[in-house]
Amino acid sequence: MSTFSYVVTARSGAQPEQLFALLSDAPGWPRWAKPAITSGSWVTEGDPPPGGVGAVRKLGRWPKFGIEEVVASEPPRHHAYRIVRGQPVRAYRADVLLTPDDGGTLVTWSATFEPKYPGTGSLLVGFYKWLIGGFARRLAAYAEQS
Repeated sequence: MSTFSYVVTARSGAQPEQLFALLSDAPGWPRWAKPAITSGSWVTEGDPPPGGVGAVRKLGRWPKFGIEEVVASEPPRHHAYRIVRGQPVRAYRADVLLTPDDGGTLVTWSATFEPKYPGTGSLLVGFYKWLIGGFARRLAAYAEQS
């Protein structure tokens, strides 16, 4: 199976700590990730609670939800997760890097994955760049207003 990847970026006038706090708060995702995310909750808490390594979150909108596990939580610079279920992919891992940049933060959101269905990889790359790029921009803008 082929591996695909994408990278999206956004800039925020907010500090990395503000962005990291928003990323690591599953119930708070609907505040900034609408319209795709209207519901967010913890399935299990991680170490440290609630959103540390091992935490499992449920994000989406009825009736479609994704289940993600936090695999790296290094405040305030690195948040990473893997998709457990809810997307047509295998081995999906995303890393969000928050880098201080000219008084604000550069958000770099990247991922690698294997498509479940042959021939869909390029289509999924385009979809994820659009979806996750929107998340990165909304996160950056919301953090500036918070």
